[in-house]
Amino acid sequence: MPLALAIRHIAFEDLGTFEDVLHEHGFAVRYVEAGVDDLSSLDVREPDLLVMLGGPIGAYEEAAYPFVLDQVRIAERRLSVGKPILGVCLGAQIMARALGARVYPGPAKEIGWTPLTLTEAGRASCIAPLDGALTSMLHWHGDTFDLPAGATLLASTALTPNQVYSVGRTALAFQCHAEVRTKFIERWLVGHACELAHAGISPAALRGAAATHGPALEAQGRKCFAAWLAEAGLAL
Repeated sequence: MPLALAIRHIAFEDLGTFEDVLHEHGFAVRYVEAGVDDLSSLDVREPDLLVMLGGPIGAYEEAAYPFVLDQVRIAERRLSVGKPILGVCLGAQIMARALGARVYPGPAKEIGWTPLTLTEAGRASCIAPLDGALTSMLHWHGDTFDLPAGATLLASTALTPNQVYSVGRTALAFQCHAEVRTKFIERWLVGHACELAHAGISPAALRGAAATHGPALEAQGRKCFAAWLAEAGLAL
C-alpha cells in the first residue's frame, strides 16, 4: 500500500478533501506533528508522497520555531531525489525556501475567498479545474515568496502573484487552500480568532462565503489533486 506522509503544524489544517482522494487511490495516510515529532529522523525517501501542510508561522522563523529549519532540509532532500512532494500554504513557502527563493511578509494579509487567475501553463496543467471561472479559492496567509528558479508559475491573484507553482511533474505548491473541507470551516474561524480580530475580518462573512463557494471548491479541488497524482505517477 503506498504511503502519504503529511507534516502538520496545527490540527485543523489537515489534508482535507485531498485525503479522500488519497484513500480512493489506495494510499495509507500518516501525519507527523511539527514541533512534537522528531522531524530530523524522517527518511525522506520512504513515503511515496510527502506533504507539507499549512500553519500560522513563517518559513523564515527558525529562531522562534527551530523545527522550521528541519523542514527546509527535508524539502531540500526530497526535491533533490525527485520524489513527489506537495506544499500547502506554509508548506509551499518552505518548499520555495528550499529551492533558494526568498520568503517574506506580503503587502497585506490575504484572508477570504478570491478566484485564481491561471497562467497559460496553469490552464494546461493539473490545476485547470481551479480556474476562476469554475471555482473561487480560500486564501489565508500573510507571507509570500519569490518564484523559485526553475519553477513554473501556474496561478496568481492580484495581491499575491505567486499562488501556485510546480517544479517538473513531481513537485506542486499551493499558497492557497485548494484542500479545504468547508464542513469544518468553523475550526479555522475559532483557531484563527485572534488573527481575524487583529485584521478586522468578520468570521460571519467568511462563514457565509464558505457556504457559497465551498461545495464547488471541494469538487474542483478533488479533480485537481487526482490529476496531479496521475501526473506525478502516483495514481493506481
